[in-house]
Amino acid sequence: MTEVTVATAAPAPFTFDPAHTALVIIDMQRDFLLPGGFGETLGNDVGRLAQVVPRLAKLLAAARAAGMPIIHTREGHRPDLSDCPPAKLRRGAPSKRIGDPGAFGRILIRGEYGHDIIDELAPHAGEVVIDKPGKGAFYATELSDVLAAREITQLLVTGVTTEVCVHTTTREANDRGFDCLVVSDCCGSYFPDFHRVGIDMISAQGGIFGWVAESGAVIDALAAASVSP
Repeated sequence: MTEVTVATAAPAPFTFDPAHTALVIIDMQRDFLLPGGFGETLGNDVGRLAQVVPRLAKLLAAARAAGMPIIHTREGHRPDLSDCPPAKLRRGAPSKRIGDPGAFGRILIRGEYGHDIIDELAPHAGEVVIDKPGKGAFYATELSDVLAAREITQLLVTGVTTEVCVHTTTREANDRGFDCLVVSDCCGSYFPDFHRVGIDMISAQGGIFGWVAESGAVIDALAAASVSP
C-alpha cells in the first residue's frame, strides 16, 4: 500500500504511509471503561467512554487489514507499587486508590483483570502492548525503541481519556518529532467539555501538536488506497 491522504483532517490534509505509521490505542482498559470499575467508582459516567468502542473497533479492523503496526497501552503498576510515585498514590478518592481492591481486582495493578484491555479491542498476536506507569506512553517505557525498530515516523492516536493520557502521549510524541493524527471520535473523556477542548488544542495554531480527523475519513482513505492500481 502506498501513501494515503486524509483530506478532511484539520488544520490541513494528513498524508501517511501505513507501513511506517502506527495505530496507538491508549488505555482501553476494564478499570476505566466497565460499569463497576475504578472509573465509575470515582463518580464518572463510563458510558461516555463506551461510545468510543464501536468506532475504534472499526478503525482497528481497517488498520489490521492495511497491515499497519498496532500498539496498545495500559496504565498500571507493579503489584508492589514500586513504580508508583507517592504523590500519584495519594491522589484520588480516599476510599479508592491505586492498588486497593476493586470490582475487577486490585485497581490499576498489572496482571489484574481490570488492568487489561476490554474484549472488543483485545490485542492480536504480534501486536505490541506497552505497560506504562504514567499518563504518557513514552515515560518509563520501551515505546521509543519499539517505534525506532519498526521505522515508525507517524502515529494515529486514539483511546482514553482525551485530555489526560491521549493528550500527554501526543505531546510527548510531538516533542520527539513524530507526526500525530488524533482520531477525534475514537477518543473519549468522562467530561464532554474536556474532550472538545482537548481535541481543539491539538490542531490549533496550524497544528501545534498535530492533526485531527474523524475515523470515517481515515478508514475511507485506507480503503481507497487498498483498491488503487
